[in-house]
Amino acid sequence: MATPFWYNAALTLIKPIYRARIKQRATQPEALQQELIERFGPFQAPKNLKTLWFHVVSVGETNAAQPIIEHYLKQGHAVLVTNTTKTGQARAKALFLKPEYEHLFQAVYLPADQRDLVRDFYQKYQPKILALMETELWPNLIDIAQEFKVPCIVLNARLSEKSAQGYNKVKGLTRGMLQGLDALLAQDQATQQRFIALGMPAQKTQVLGSVKFDITAPHSFINQAEHLKIKWQLQTRKIITLASTHAPEEVKLLEQLKPALMADPHLVCIVVPRHPERFDEVFAACQSLNLNTQRRSLGQKIETNTQVYLADSMGEMWLWYALSQACYVGGSLNQLGGGHNILEPIALGVATVLGQQYFNFQSIVDEFVAVDGVMVASDFKHAGTILLSLMDKPEQRQLLNLNAQQVMQHNQGALARHIQCLDTYL
Repeated sequence: MATPFWYNAALTLIKPIYRARIKQRATQPEALQQELIERFGPFQAPKNLKTLWFHVVSVGETNAAQPIIEHYLKQGHAVLVTNTTKTGQARAKALFLKPEYEHLFQAVYLPADQRDLVRDFYQKYQPKILALMETELWPNLIDIAQEFKVPCIVLNARLSEKSAQGYNKVKGLTRGMLQGLDALLAQDQATQQRFIALGMPAQKTQVLGSVKFDITAPHSFINQAEHLKIKWQLQTRKIITLASTHAPEEVKLLEQLKPALMADPHLVCIVVPRHPERFDEVFAACQSLNLNTQRRSLGQKIETNTQVYLADSMGEMWLWYALSQACYVGGSLNQLGGGHNILEPIALGVATVLGQQYFNFQSIVDEFVAVDGVMVASDFKHAGTILLSLMDKPEQRQLLNLNAQQVMQHNQGALARHIQCLDTYL
């Protein structure tokens, strides 16, 4: 079913604005040129044809897809990964551009969803299968997959009530797009039912659970954290990480933590903003609060008098979690909200706090909330109070972690189920 005329017309009108935004965010002319070619053509030569194509939007989806992608690379399959964001692409390259996989792996940006561009992309790369991670659905991408007889499957699918309402506003477009999918593997029944209500054929859906529960922390980061604890003398430090934060979360939380940071020289706060374009803005905010701040990007370390460590790097989140005793997972107290993945800190046994706006991860977080495996803060003041309480009470952190690990164990196995399903298409 071809995509409607109005959708393609809208894309043509939006394209110059989209290009301008990419240019605006760019920091290096060479990287910008490469990005524009990957998004708008002419596309570069593929490293391999007949690849398993995984489309993962950003860092969270890339991390979730990691064990699946790794499984197929180890089996000798060629893999193409497309991303929508810079951070996602940097993460994919950091994970898979290793000597053992280099000849099999390629990462490029997803082309803009214009019919001619998408058709050119399929023609050039000739993928064997297209696996979309979570909820990244593009009408022309799915429609042209059928044209090229490429099976199109949504892995680890999730759909919040809010997102479902958005898709419902363009019913005709959504229904046609969903009917073009070969399979949808949902994280939970609520997601499955929302997709069916939007027009996804019920017989093409299955509930397999979330592959995110099968997560394991990379040994390289655990070893690096142990090394830094000795090198930076962190053995007696009390470390809170504010992870994947959005404006105004950093400044609001640091305001709450400031009295404790001033009073206790053992306490240090690692701040990891979600978007790299905000690194300088967050550093300026730390300075305006008169907090002694060091920066990862300058090769600085946590000194004995460091109060805030700005982790303005990419692809190192596991490292900061591995150094922490407690963390706040961002995007959950800011106005727009939605939340980010809480399973990474939990996998490392880090006591985890988040705000009430976690609708992007509703079913996952609710499971932990039900057994007191995470703590949910109502506002910034409450979040600060909880974090400081956790730092002072190791037994409270231990209980939180114990409860959380039971949920993790109960939900594991989705990874094997996803691979089994994907194998039927190969």
